[in-house]
Amino acid sequence: MQQRSASHWKNKRFSYSLIGTLILTIILISCVSSLILTQQAYADQHEATEVEAVTAPDSGDTAWMLTATALVLFMTIPGLALFYGGLVRVQNVLSVLMQCFALTGLISILWIVIGYSLAFNTAGMEAGKITFNSFVGGLGTFFLAGIGVDTLSGTIPETVFVVFQMTFAIITPALIAGAFAERMKFSAMLLFSAVWSLIVYAPLCHMAWSGDGSLFGDIIGALDFAGGNVVHINAGIAALVAAILVGKRLGYQTTAMPPHSLTITVVGASMLWVGWFGFNAGSELAADGVAGMAMLVTQVSTATAAITWMFIEWGKHGKPSVLGIVTGAVGGLVAITPASGTVGPIGALVIGFVSGAVCFWGATSLKTKLGYDDSLDAFGVHGIGGIVGALLTGVFSATVLGGSEDIMIGSQLWAQFLSIVITILWSGILSFIILKIVDAIVGLRVEEDDERMGLDLSQHNERGYNL
Repeated sequence: MQQRSASHWKNKRFSYSLIGTLILTIILISCVSSLILTQQAYADQHEATEVEAVTAPDSGDTAWMLTATALVLFMTIPGLALFYGGLVRVQNVLSVLMQCFALTGLISILWIVIGYSLAFNTAGMEAGKITFNSFVGGLGTFFLAGIGVDTLSGTIPETVFVVFQMTFAIITPALIAGAFAERMKFSAMLLFSAVWSLIVYAPLCHMAWSGDGSLFGDIIGALDFAGGNVVHINAGIAALVAAILVGKRLGYQTTAMPPHSLTITVVGASMLWVGWFGFNAGSELAADGVAGMAMLVTQVSTATAAITWMFIEWGKHGKPSVLGIVTGAVGGLVAITPASGTVGPIGALVIGFVSGAVCFWGATSLKTKLGYDDSLDAFGVHGIGGIVGALLTGVFSATVLGGSEDIMIGSQLWAQFLSIVITILWSGILSFIILKIVDAIVGLRVEEDDERMGLDLSQHNERGYNL
């Protein structure tokens, strides 16, 4: 009976993999069909752009962006992988590392095939005018068509820009994995992340950063220097939806579930802190004063949030915890992200303080009160921290408060708020639909026996430690 059950399960897994492959194939076929209709429009636009383009890349900017790109990839593997890996129980550590590593490979491929085009192709866009392409890019750069050794994006090779933005696309779905850690099927995670990266992430990236005619960046006028909406609010909302739909872990709130290795978590958090300089300062796409200020305010906000969380926890529980201070630091990194290119040190101090306090509340009191199981506080830190940072960007970017933008605070706050609401609705609704479809195809959650055994053995037939 056991052999028959095992054989049946293997057949089901093969079927699930085949179905997932077919879905991705259908997506690619659809894209190829659309490419035929849009390729000529891209070619005309690209030819016109090349006439005005800089003839050679700036070596200093290029060197910095190569470094920044490596730093952002360092944030996912090994940074986030170790940060999340140490927070789960010992029987699930490999599953988290595997998720981050597999997503790095999967999203890299999808980004080259179609993700970059959906996010940054500007065909059909007009400054100050809402069109279909204000929401999503065309398919003119499908498979990076027209991008070569000599193609530039500003003062750097476009190939470098492609990989830099790829690292953002990689880490965003990896952040979501923290919400459903220890209970989601690996196949479901892969299928959800693949579809989500194309349908949810790429369009939001386009809305924020594709330039003239983009919904957030041009029409609404929202400021998002390095990914408050695109990365953190987006991932945080998807994480909350996933945590609710997948359901609570077995024994949640009745059984102790301490991190199996805070040592690993601290190492991962430290890597995130260092890598985040590439994330924020790199978003200037140049080695200049704005990049320098972005690095400074990132350090200030992170340090302030970490110390704020530490003292709040110290006062509330009598002792400061290592888990608390590193989680506070990540909250500060998240919150300063949208503001890092436009605020000064004073703004960074305030953003760090507020994010440390509000993320503490979100990851403790709010989660307990509402009863959802966000395993590793993906929503409590990234969702809430991202909202705090995006709103405060509209305040402290003003020149009167030490920022670099000549803005009216009230008007800018409204623009920030509107972009946040759109991001929440876009990510929340589409994530819900995608998860429901994935659940119908492969099922979201492992069996109870597999969850008790741990995902390392049940999903990968390996152990994190053989002692």
